Amino acid sequence: MSICGLDCSVCDCFELKFCPGCNAVRGKVFHCPEGQECAIYNCCVTNHEFSSCIECSEIPCVIWRTTRDPKYTDEEFEQVIAERIANLCKKI
Repeated sequence: MSICGLDCSVCDCFELKFCPGCNAVRGKVFHCPEGQECAIYNCCVTNHEFSSCIECSEIPCVIWRTTRDPKYTDEEFEQVIAERIANLCKKI
């Protein structure tokens, strides 16, 4: 599970080892612009030293919305957010 609650184990790229997950590569996953870290990972893990987004009082935060995958419709993205929050709540 990623620090933002996304379940990477269901992703084909994760299963095929194209992407080991944000924690394994310290936020530099294949879908980020080259040479850049995931904004969530960079801000929350590196700057705030959170182990996951569940430690933040502002979830879902602005970064979640600005780093959304463009393949999702608004409704699908809201469902993804709800799933992420549920996954994070299971960890505590």
